[in-house]
Amino acid sequence: MANSARNKPGTTQAAEADESKVLDNLLAKYEANKKRINTVVTVILAAVVGYFAYTKLYNEPREQKAATAMAFAQRYFEADSVDKALNGDGQHKGFLFVMKKYSGTKAANLCHYYAGVCYLMKGDFKNSIKHLEDFDGNGSMVEYVAAGVLGDAYMETNNTAKAITAYEKAIGNTKDDLLTPVYMLRLATLCEMSNKKDDAKKYYQKIKDEFPQSEQAREIDKYLGRLGEHD
Repeated sequence: MANSARNKPGTTQAAEADESKVLDNLLAKYEANKKRINTVVTVILAAVVGYFAYTKLYNEPREQKAATAMAFAQRYFEADSVDKALNGDGQHKGFLFVMKKYSGTKAANLCHYYAGVCYLMKGDFKNSIKHLEDFDGNGSMVEYVAAGVLGDAYMETNNTAKAITAYEKAIGNTKDDLLTPVYMLRLATLCEMSNKKDDAKKYYQKIKDEFPQSEQAREIDKYLGRLGEHD
């Protein structure tokens, strides 16, 4: 962003410094927002994933066994005991065991999602990406959340291009006025950081138009103004 400013005739060093400062503030705000939202997402998933698991998985005996085994790991997940959620407690099995023993079941598929979140929380981004990519959301609400978490994992590995692709999928649930604007703001921020200003403007504007009551919309005019958009 600063490089493009240097190429414009008449740009002063002070202007370059101001633009650099804006980007630094943008990055700082992105990081602070990301950490806060991760906690919110975990709480929301206790309800969303709980519904998905307990209402959809009891169709066959194997599915029932897999869902029962997964339930113990879910309790550890909800308590933020990610190691026990992944590997079990010695008496009850964790997500990694369930996905292997009951491979092909809906519960095993869901374990990939849980494992991806657990590894993200542990800072093991490679395994987080692996399991999130193996998860098949099948058009469920979890599909969009999983894409958002995958975007976070790609961001942690500095893979901006794949993070953008993941966030583009995460904003697909237009009826979710809580998480969709969160991921849309992350997507817009990444586009701006990647000098894709037209895309950044588009997503900032969508937040303003489609989610005007969201927290993310509060300062959206400032973001648009920085990109040359004014009411």
